[in-house]
Amino acid sequence: MGNSNSRPRNTAFRDLIKEYEHVEDPIEQRRLVLNAIDKSTLGWAQIFAISLVTDMLGYCYFPGGVIPQKSNISIKVATSVGTIIGQIAFGALADVVGRKRMYGYELLIIIMSTLGQCLSATATTSTVTITGLMIFWRVIMGIGIGGDYPLSSVIASEFATTKWRGAMIGAVFSMQGVGQFLVSLVSLIATKAFRTAIDNQYNTCSLNGDVASCISDPRGLAAVDRMWRIIVGVGAVPAIIALYYRLTIPETPRYTLDIGRDLEQAFADAMAWTEDTIGLANSHGLVSDEGELRRKHLNRQADRGLDRGNIPVSSWKDFWQYYGRWQTGKILIATAGSWFMVDIVYYGINLNNPVLLANLGHTSASGDTAYRIFYNDAVGNLILVCAGAIPGYICSVLLVDKLGRKAIQIGGFAILTFLFLILGFDFNHIGNAGKLTLYVLIQFFFNFGPNATTFIIPGECFPTRYRSTSHGISAAFGKIGAIISQPVFGAMFLVGSNDLFDASFDTDGVARAVKFFALFTFLGFLLSFLLRETKGKTLEELAEPESAEEKAHWAGLRRRILPSRSGKQSVSVELNNVTVTP
Repeated sequence: MGNSNSRPRNTAFRDLIKEYEHVEDPIEQRRLVLNAIDKSTLGWAQIFAISLVTDMLGYCYFPGGVIPQKSNISIKVATSVGTIIGQIAFGALADVVGRKRMYGYELLIIIMSTLGQCLSATATTSTVTITGLMIFWRVIMGIGIGGDYPLSSVIASEFATTKWRGAMIGAVFSMQGVGQFLVSLVSLIATKAFRTAIDNQYNTCSLNGDVASCISDPRGLAAVDRMWRIIVGVGAVPAIIALYYRLTIPETPRYTLDIGRDLEQAFADAMAWTEDTIGLANSHGLVSDEGELRRKHLNRQADRGLDRGNIPVSSWKDFWQYYGRWQTGKILIATAGSWFMVDIVYYGINLNNPVLLANLGHTSASGDTAYRIFYNDAVGNLILVCAGAIPGYICSVLLVDKLGRKAIQIGGFAILTFLFLILGFDFNHIGNAGKLTLYVLIQFFFNFGPNATTFIIPGECFPTRYRSTSHGISAAFGKIGAIISQPVFGAMFLVGSNDLFDASFDTDGVARAVKFFALFTFLGFLLSFLLRETKGKTLEELAEPESAEEKAHWAGLRRRILPSRSGKQSVSVELNNVTVTP
């Protein structure tokens, strides 16, 4: 290896190697370098596109121009099935072989499967249907999307400073809102671009009783067929752009320290990251000659000088021992359970936006042209994203490190429960303007609330050796909720029968679904009390059991919010094996 002194160092950055090279104890070296990283500045759209695309698929490929309910639900659920596989597989592998070695593969999968969808077509013999092709490619795409969840969160978490860690992870997740906006915008632009072909008497949809049907001419069919391919295909563009940055990102110093157990390489990577000298040709920091000598010395010691009592080595036995304790196991139960509650509601809403918009008054009328129907879908989604979702993401990024993750999640679940109860029980008495206002508020408090924090917290509250695996498990439970929500709430919405228009047909079904949404958000509210507040704590502090002071603080909040059965506010708190009942 070359001598690190042969090239000038950027004096604007602290020289961690020189600063800590006198410390002989490797455990103390690890603590110091992690503390330095914590105080320095180290530098999802395809899922929701399908809610706009399925109506276009129905128009092009199905008799009567309307997609059947089973095909609609199957295509929407397919992505979540693949996502579960990706979240668990990529999450576990990132803890075994490293974050960097897995980062980028998930984007390649997304790019390949997106192009596969764009090139899909139905065979003339009907042996291969568009439904089967879309399900196949969306399962594959889901694997890539699933891999992105734990990797993006954990890498952002392990590179971020403690002060702004929540904002950095939140900013990563807020790209979901940007993706929703771009998908709706592209859909609107594509609809406008092909208006002359589909805004005429030869391309209309009407309602006969409870059955919707459409007529079309060859020119209109060709236009809509191009529209959905454009909407799906544009999603590959940001993935291609991001690929370079993912291939050039270094391994996180925490992984190199705690799992790779290579102190010297962690020092070098941290320095190269702060000095911006890592690229495609040089994906690791340069270890000095002195560092190589220390590395050889440590390699001859058991566990490379890092005592297993202080820095445990991951194994199945250690995994079950760690999560077998209630103090640590309850955190995984809380992150997985609350994410399940969020997604069963969030996907039940956002994958059925056209139906919900119709029931909120933003609907097309029988006899409207295909252009008017697709235009209303795109504009309605833009309204919801711009008025509710994006402001919610912005507030999360700005306030998550001030208010705290746990507080935002508990508050978000509580407000969502209240809003769903109002909307569900008074659905038939609230005007369309009132329903739309409530729905926008719901979108806002989802994203300035549990939809964001369920992504942030699992990237922080677990030890390095299981951080990515635990995030993947938590996210997978969320997608299980998303899968359940489609057939259950899809049946209530009567998706596929007349979701192009007619606001009155499934009003009772929507009202029932909204009441169930309130139940799930309330259960998420209760589960959130099992979480730890991660604001202002290093990742190493969060890997330790919860302190007595933390328990007392949140027990006090529970006492103020949740009354006992007798009507008196009471709670028992276990502090150092002593039960205290205020």
